[in-house]
Amino acid sequence: MRLIPTLMSSAIHSQAIDKAFAKITILGLDIERLKKDLKHGNTGGITTEELALVLDGTKKELKIWQYIAESIEKTTKTIYYE
Repeated sequence: MRLIPTLMSSAIHSQAIDKAFAKITILGLDIERLKKDLKHGNTGGITTEELALVLDGTKKELKIWQYIAESIEKTTKTIYYE
């Protein structure tokens, strides 16, 4: 078997990175909005404590997506041909 990188796998790899970084950007914006909402008491129909839990969950999700993006960047997508 020989290892041959393909255009298709490269495109998918690139799109995966783009999607991960887009998600990271949105989560960053969400965190800033949640912080502002907590600061100003804009909790909607939930308590301050519940909104703080949402913020904590969003921060955790951001760390997960950062890990995913880092893992994707380190991965070289290839396919095997005989």
